[in-house]
Amino acid sequence: PDLALAAPRGLVAEASTMGVCLRVQKRLAASVLKCGKRKIWLDPNEVNEISMANSRQNVRKLLKDGFIIRKPANMHSRARTLLHLEAKRKGRHTGHGKRRGTAEARMPTKVLWMRRQRVLRRMLKKYREQKKIDKHLYHDLYMKSRGNVFKNKRVLMEHIHVAKKDKSRDKLLTEQADARRLKNKASRERREAKQSDAASMLEDAPEVVAEKPAKAKKEKN
Repeated sequence: PDLALAAPRGLVAEASTMGVCLRVQKRLAASVLKCGKRKIWLDPNEVNEISMANSRQNVRKLLKDGFIIRKPANMHSRARTLLHLEAKRKGRHTGHGKRRGTAEARMPTKVLWMRRQRVLRRMLKKYREQKKIDKHLYHDLYMKSRGNVFKNKRVLMEHIHVAKKDKSRDKLLTEQADARRLKNKASRERREAKQSDAASMLEDAPEVVAEKPAKAKKEKN
């Protein structure tokens, strides 16, 4: 009873289980193995031999013989945590009762804005490099995306298709207008040439008409 009051709790446990105090051997083994004393296992069947070891060299020999062993690290399984995270990715465990913090604190609008801008700008850059859009359309769409016109990639892609279609239609209409203008100009030039020819013919006609009556008078005489 006096020993139990005077000695530490671990020493009492050792004395009760083994009958011998192996505190020094455990300390030396921990020093040799570079670990804590709680990681040292001493063979209870070789207590007498272990108790004779009073130096690190003797402890190394006991380690080699397998009388003293370093306990393996305790397993801290993350299986349950990984399952929980996988479920959260699917949208589970995210109801009102699981939320801590405001919506802005949980997912800031600035982060959402930066992600959206990076996605849109990356897409515009790729389209420009692939020659799907020219630099003028790129700049126009870049400024529009900065002005919060496009909600996501799909909206931007649809806008690009519509813009390219409108541009091709405008180009076609411009070409048709130019062709019509050239055609009208050519027809106008032809008409003007014809009118000038007719005017020159009319200028020559009075002389012919004046000569005919003079011939008729000579025939009567």
